[in-house]
Amino acid sequence: MIFSLFSKSASLPTADEALPGRDTPLEIADTHFISGRPLKGPYPEETETIYFGLGCFWGAERLFWQLPGVWVTAVGYQGGLTLNPTYEEVCSGRTGHTEAVMVVYDPAKVSLETLLKTFWEEHDPTQGMRQGNDVGTQYRSAIYTTSPAQAEAVAMSRVRYQAELDAAGAGEITTEIALAGPFYFAETYHQQYLAKNPNGYCGLKGTGVSCPLPAA
Repeated sequence: MIFSLFSKSASLPTADEALPGRDTPLEIADTHFISGRPLKGPYPEETETIYFGLGCFWGAERLFWQLPGVWVTAVGYQGGLTLNPTYEEVCSGRTGHTEAVMVVYDPAKVSLETLLKTFWEEHDPTQGMRQGNDVGTQYRSAIYTTSPAQAEAVAMSRVRYQAELDAAGAGEITTEIALAGPFYFAETYHQQYLAKNPNGYCGLKGTGVSCPLPAA
């Protein structure tokens, strides 16, 4: 991904080290490039929201917009300190944010287990502050939840997937799991990037270990 060679930081910045950012959000497109649904809401009452970090968010977003029952997706920056950061600021390693995908889904049409199974299997959650050749804190694996029920399901799925990784002789999961903080929408050109650029970069690569969650 662009800037990956310049993003080698292996540690998160402190509050004193982090860039301040800005009070005004970035201006982005109002609607999803594929579905035409509103990126920033309002979302249907029956939907829920969860956030995933799987490395470069271009390919990660495509994974989830393709799942039936996902109402809308967007990419942005999350888990750090800088207000309304730009892509260049995030790539500097001085914001603390990771590249995240917002997934708004209808739990009556796609289960949280399906989303989690996709998350665990489609990237390598054992690599710390990197994902393949993309190196830096903005590529760390993360799940940010929005309800106690989600948090419980995520914790359970981590335990189950770690058991499978252990059996396969793979590493320890380093995924950051936390209650969702502010999600800052990324610039318009990042939104649904691989729909606009079908031959664009996608660095996703799983471990080859299946996650024993029911994909319903």
